[in-house]
Amino acid sequence: MTFDLLHTDTHTRARAGLIQTDHGAIETPIFMPVGTAGTVKAVHQHELERTIKAQICLGNTYHLYLRPGLDVIQQAGGLHGFNGWKGPVLTDSGGYQVYSLGHRRKIKETGVTFQSHIDGSKHEFTPEGVMDIQRVIGADIIMAFDECTPYPCEYKYAKDSMEMTHRWLKRCVDRFDATTPLYGFSQTLFPIVQGSTYPELRKISAETIASFGREGNAIGGLSVGEPAEEMYEMTELVTEILPKDKPRYLMGVGTPDNILECIARGIDMFDCVLPTRNARHGVLYTAEGIIHIRNLQWKNDFSPIDAESPIETSRVHSKAYLRHLFINEEILAMQIATLHNLGFYLWLVKEARKQIINGTFSAWKNKMVQQVAMKR
Repeated sequence: MTFDLLHTDTHTRARAGLIQTDHGAIETPIFMPVGTAGTVKAVHQHELERTIKAQICLGNTYHLYLRPGLDVIQQAGGLHGFNGWKGPVLTDSGGYQVYSLGHRRKIKETGVTFQSHIDGSKHEFTPEGVMDIQRVIGADIIMAFDECTPYPCEYKYAKDSMEMTHRWLKRCVDRFDATTPLYGFSQTLFPIVQGSTYPELRKISAETIASFGREGNAIGGLSVGEPAEEMYEMTELVTEILPKDKPRYLMGVGTPDNILECIARGIDMFDCVLPTRNARHGVLYTAEGIIHIRNLQWKNDFSPIDAESPIETSRVHSKAYLRHLFINEEILAMQIATLHNLGFYLWLVKEARKQIINGTFSAWKNKMVQQVAMKR
């Protein structure tokens, strides 16, 4: 993987860059649709490629490991062969699922033992094992195994967890460098910065991560319940330390205004389940604000869902029609809404990139942050 930094905004840390992988190019800043179990819910792969023009998608190590299982994925030639997606793929390491399993897992120095949420069976993730699993899944970009701390988090716990994450990273790097890809294309390992919302810990972690000299770096442990301003503060601190000539991935973020604010703080890559999960509940994101399409106010509104949307179905179908589909629990409602939200998110980062290149990002961002957060 390579990264070319093409433009930097003069008033903020916003950047426009280009990542090259063996499965294609990624223009940054970029949003990555989340395909937890090998699919972005309610969206076919050809719609990802042709309709919303996604440049990279996510897979989830924990879920794919449990189902369909590594044997099936390897027989298919990796996740690309299994689900038919031709573009780049990033897999998380399962660290966030370890965090969210709560009573089902036990963390120790060697790794994490956990019970499957599907059938209660017991499993163990180690740094080495997670590298092997992601080799089998075959993502272009794979993540180091880490512990994602909760919020709020006591300083001692955050420090101990961060230091263990760093030790795990060394084991991940050693295993990754001692093994080779399985399917004839290259893979890249991203370390993850941790440290909760403690500035001194974030600084130590960012410096430690940077010292490994990998091709890209990630920031984890944010968007887990902390106030947005703390997230922005930690992001700004970390991007000041992480190498400027490598992509920076902020994991699990976020709302449209979160994404704009973090682009301004030097982030290049984002993922989040919000646009797809909220779409299935009738929450639509637009450049003019947030629409709750189930609300009665849209019952007789025959204007387009979003006349300015890059997605044709959002321009063709009315708000009244989409509300009708949701009220009647038609599957098509979730498909239309999901395409709309993903289309909007990808438009937003593409427009941010254009504004960065044109030198107009700062003023545009300040206006858009207000607009996209409004409730209509």
